[in-house]
Amino acid sequence: MKRIFLFLVTNLAVIAVLSITLRLLGFEGILDQQGVDLNLNSLLLFAAVFGFGGSLISLAISKWSAKRMTGAQVIEQPSNPTERWLVQTVERQAKAAGIGMPEVAIYNSPEINAFATGMSRNNALVAVSSGLLEAMTEDEAEAVLAHEVSHVANGDMVTLALIQGVVNTFVIFLSRVVGHVIDRVVFKNERGHGPAFWITTIIAELLLGILASIIVMWFSRKREFKADAGGAKLAGREKMARALERLKAQHQPSQLPDQLAAFGISGNIGAGIKKLFMSHPPLDERIQALRAMG
Repeated sequence: MKRIFLFLVTNLAVIAVLSITLRLLGFEGILDQQGVDLNLNSLLLFAAVFGFGGSLISLAISKWSAKRMTGAQVIEQPSNPTERWLVQTVERQAKAAGIGMPEVAIYNSPEINAFATGMSRNNALVAVSSGLLEAMTEDEAEAVLAHEVSHVANGDMVTLALIQGVVNTFVIFLSRVVGHVIDRVVFKNERGHGPAFWITTIIAELLLGILASIIVMWFSRKREFKADAGGAKLAGREKMARALERLKAQHQPSQLPDQLAAFGISGNIGAGIKKLFMSHPPLDERIQALRAMG
């Protein structure tokens, strides 16, 4: 909760500073001179409510929605040695990482993957695919679990949701500023909003949304390197490296729903421009970074 509070306060401060800066620069006065009656403070508040609202709601229901989307079954009481090992391993790693015990689940899928989600470090879910349990050795699976526990310990789900909220806020704000200016200055619409406002706003949202996605995915790739390093500390560097090499050797396109793809151990492959929109770095880069650890 402290992480969420500090992040929210920081970004509300950014919004406040932006509002004051625009006022000091006379941006509203310039707009008024052009006949653009735009209340930037109200627009910023509107953008922040809607920008953060969706992200925070998604975060709050992330465990519930992940179970629904993947059919993950939480291990309430281990019924076989594999389930017992999973629960004991996550329990040991969570204790070492200083977080509350996450729920542990298995979901039915042939792909080799796992994910972690949840609204806080002490209220999380770690799930592995049936394909991972079949294809990986115990050491490799242990490293994958350590990677996911590290995501939880690092607060990555919370931070990613809040970063999404920040970029959503600025996309909503800037697209409506552009739409309003075009509607008033170019098309001379003096009352209400004409078709130009809505068309321009939609186009601006699409373009700014693409740029926002690049920012969010850049952070997502960075946190994968950090989770790999955390996994190496919890399970051992060689185990983590072998797990990534196994993923590389048997890589398949991720079958996780889009809402969970960024939280899987492995993501889809992209090159060139596509790489900018990938949630995970190439496995070769991750293995190289892991091998280079001191």
